[in-house]
Amino acid sequence: MKVAFVSGTSIVNSDLFASWENRSIETRYGVVHYKAKADLVVLNRHGYGVPLPPHSINYRANIRALADLGFREIVSLNSVGSLKPDLPPGSLVSCADYVCLQQGPVTFFDDELKGGAPGIDNTLIPLLVEKLSPEFTIQTGKVYVQMRGPRFETKAEIRLIRDWGDVVGMTAAHEADLCREIGLHYNSLAIVDNYANGLMNEGIDFEKFRELVQTNQRKVNRLFTRMLEILSAAP
Repeated sequence: MKVAFVSGTSIVNSDLFASWENRSIETRYGVVHYKAKADLVVLNRHGYGVPLPPHSINYRANIRALADLGFREIVSLNSVGSLKPDLPPGSLVSCADYVCLQQGPVTFFDDELKGGAPGIDNTLIPLLVEKLSPEFTIQTGKVYVQMRGPRFETKAEIRLIRDWGDVVGMTAAHEADLCREIGLHYNSLAIVDNYANGLMNEGIDFEKFRELVQTNQRKVNRLFTRMLEILSAAP
């Protein structure tokens, strides 16, 4: 199956893709670097080299590149914070909807009265949920709340948004919007790396966040390994 993976810190920290071929493609929005093997590609949304913070990512170039390469199925892995006490760090979720009110959508249609109805297709999630079980349990149907970043949310902001959704992040809504606009299927997977700031009386900073991400790295590596096996074997 021809599938593109979009991820972030899990790619930076993982050696799973060390042997994949480094390639690049030029789009009207900029050059995008990615790694390829057979019918699969993996793209680091933050870029290679010095990673860009979420608010500076060239989302349009990333998604346009995948479309130009002929991909329709996009599997995204996002690092998220939990807005719910019953979603502890280490949980795997798939989001079916999202909230993005802090900033305007990213769009391919700056000069046209045009744009797709927003949403997340999750065309591959039923297959992945079935095949990854029982090793991995993926909680589906969650709601992603996107904040601008690059800083974490204040405790007051978390108190405001914790009833809006289940997890909080800084990237997925923009990617889902762009995929829907040009007919790509966005598939949402996310790993909870931390409780949101103030939830469960816990604080968060970048040093603590990096430690939590590292704690989950072995799980992410194994998850990617299984997904590659499953999707490589799929028709």
